[in-house]
Amino acid sequence: MSDETVPVPERRRRPWALWILAAVLVLIGLVLAIGGGWLLALGGSAYYLPAGLGLIISGGLMAMRRWSGFWVYAAVFVATLLWAFWEVGMDGWALVPRLVGPLVLLLIAVALTPMLRPVRLHASGAVAGVVVLIVAAVLVGVVVVQNAPERQLANLPPPGRMEMSDPSLRDTGADWPAYGGTYAARRWSPLDQITPANVDGLERAWVYHTRDLPSEAAEGSYGAETTPLKIGDTLYLCSAKNILIALDAESGEERWRHDPGVEDRFIPYTAACRGVSYFEAPDVPAAEICATRIIEGTLDGRILAVDARTGAPCTGFGENGAVDIKQGMGPVVPGMVSITSPPVIVQGVIVTGHQVLDGQKRSAPSGVIQAYDAVTGELRWAWDMVRPDITGLPPEGETYTRGTPNMWTTASGDEELGLVYLPMGNSAVDYWSSDRSEAENRYSTSLVAIDVNTGRPAWSFQTVHKDVWDYDLGSQATLVDFPTGEGTVPALILPSKQGDMYVLDRRTGRPITGVEERPVPQGGVEPDERSATQPFSLYHTLRREDLTEAKMWGMSPIDQMICRIQYRQASYKGFYTPPTTDTHWVEYPGYNGGSDWGGIAVDPSRGVIIANYNDMPNHNRLVPREEAERLGWAPRSEERGEFGGQEGAGDPQAGTPYAINVNAGWRLPVTLLLCKEPPYGGIRAIDMETGETLWDRPFGEARTNGPFGIPSMLPVDIGTPNNGGAVVTAGGLVFIAAATDNLIRAIDIETGETVWSDVLPAGGQATPMTYEIDGRQYLVIMAGGHHFMETPIGDELIAYALPQG
Repeated sequence: MSDETVPVPERRRRPWALWILAAVLVLIGLVLAIGGGWLLALGGSAYYLPAGLGLIISGGLMAMRRWSGFWVYAAVFVATLLWAFWEVGMDGWALVPRLVGPLVLLLIAVALTPMLRPVRLHASGAVAGVVVLIVAAVLVGVVVVQNAPERQLANLPPPGRMEMSDPSLRDTGADWPAYGGTYAARRWSPLDQITPANVDGLERAWVYHTRDLPSEAAEGSYGAETTPLKIGDTLYLCSAKNILIALDAESGEERWRHDPGVEDRFIPYTAACRGVSYFEAPDVPAAEICATRIIEGTLDGRILAVDARTGAPCTGFGENGAVDIKQGMGPVVPGMVSITSPPVIVQGVIVTGHQVLDGQKRSAPSGVIQAYDAVTGELRWAWDMVRPDITGLPPEGETYTRGTPNMWTTASGDEELGLVYLPMGNSAVDYWSSDRSEAENRYSTSLVAIDVNTGRPAWSFQTVHKDVWDYDLGSQATLVDFPTGEGTVPALILPSKQGDMYVLDRRTGRPITGVEERPVPQGGVEPDERSATQPFSLYHTLRREDLTEAKMWGMSPIDQMICRIQYRQASYKGFYTPPTTDTHWVEYPGYNGGSDWGGIAVDPSRGVIIANYNDMPNHNRLVPREEAERLGWAPRSEERGEFGGQEGAGDPQAGTPYAINVNAGWRLPVTLLLCKEPPYGGIRAIDMETGETLWDRPFGEARTNGPFGIPSMLPVDIGTPNNGGAVVTAGGLVFIAAATDNLIRAIDIETGETVWSDVLPAGGQATPMTYEIDGRQYLVIMAGGHHFMETPIGDELIAYALPQG
């Protein structure tokens, strides 16, 4: 039909929808052309500039209702398709920003083709056929890739392959006597009632509310991370602000509650209590008060001891049941010194570190390690790494050395050797190193074995030299018996934030598996301070290959292009890129790991390590002091406004030439999506003897994540950020929450497949535990949420079990 024969009403119809599409194409084209030209000038991809020009032409022609406009867009789409597969192959997640947006526009364009000036019918049919084939091919390709089998490299070792002793005083099984199961920190239970065959029958046995939720003043600073203990018929736990609670292990009913009265002003970065410790006083008759006691560290820097049966303070411990670890530290602003991890108790000695609020000032309080008599609370010793001559409280008028590395996470201990293994943090400001002492450079980001009787280091092993990346050790060291050609060696496995795992003889600190010093990038703001080499583990690493421009991501070609521009503008020389100030630098992996405080779990019977991990970069910049002062960045006590949000985002680092601004996860400010393509977290099974990967899979669904912070509700394993550890059982299951999808899962240890899950009422950023009472196995998880992980905050402790009868 020709234009001349079209009825007058048809010619006069206004094609508003087509014009809107044309305007959108021109607008997107302008953005892509301008940004693409910028990216090309930076040495980046040549795709975006011509694609943008093509969209501008297509939109202009469509505005004139010409079919040639559709064909131009179709040509751009086909070119995009070919470029996408050339750049990333059949990687489904990598194809999403490259193809989904253009595909949606193509479908809209097809739907609006009747508004274009008419052509012969068979031509329209041909167009529709081609479009359908392209769309089908793209969708099938993405679906096939996303549902490809998980990587399987080896058969899982069978149960009974290994035998391991545990140097702890108490075992897991009926009980869960320490934060990591025992002070060996294996997060292992010999219970086998719940198996892959019956786990789908798990149901909630009881739910307990701690009744500790943030006040209006503490909004944005809560992260309940507790893992309860189970001794006899009682569970012991702490709430986010250190309320001690005892529950009936079978019913979940509250037996007692002790509130130490921690005020909101003492909350550091997060109101968190990971757990408590249990101690049986050897010389106190069982019937007397505090014969058994619960020990807790608090956010306001105290060690508390209460009667395990009643919750009443142990009056013979310190002053009315408490000791103040801040003695000898000099001035301490509330929130600067806090205890968030449970102390370790070895040979009757409580050993504790503490968190010093990151990024505030070089003269922050000391990271001194202290030890107290578990019965009397008397200070047994102190270890000030710079002043080893100070073995107790400092002389009058002096303080422990300020600004030294601290131990904020959980230690492990060997009762037989009398050693406590301290995963040390960094000096008081993480991203500047020029004024650190010789002792700080020696012990920072190191595992230090302390003799519990003398308080002196037996040995130390450093994982990062002159750390300026906040790669402090967050994970507990896990004690194992490690097979070698010369027999079994008492060893430990040390995970790290940079992803490397080290196997050390726990008697001497000597590496059992290979560690190699390799050259690393140089330069940055302190070129003379950068170590020419860094230690690399030859045993196992969770770290992926270095980032490339092609790994940048987003929800559309536009935000992917923006991330590509940021990548090209930033300094990135690979692993250990030095900090810079004239431009951003990319830190990969970021400070959340690799492995963080959740640590690893070990099945000692099979000899299998289970490690959940993060896989995200940070986008950082050192901010000159004058600029930081203009922005109002100041240390705690010189309030800069509300606290919370990302750690390191605008930290002042007072006393140094630079503040620090960290974009954790490297997110775009509008869409809130990460610049790196998924997955952002995973879980892996590793053969302990060889370090070989047995299976590896993305960990965490996209259901609660999406652009602009809107949950997508997609039950797709995108691999999310995760904090919290796993528990492994003899039943062949791995229990874990940790991810940002608010699920707790049971994973079949042989296949890596999820065989059961339940939706939690809040985030599960805690490590679960398991125990048995009256012949019934229970699984318990704290659903408390976490502000940093942006999961819902709650106060529910949930117990699961199989139906009775």
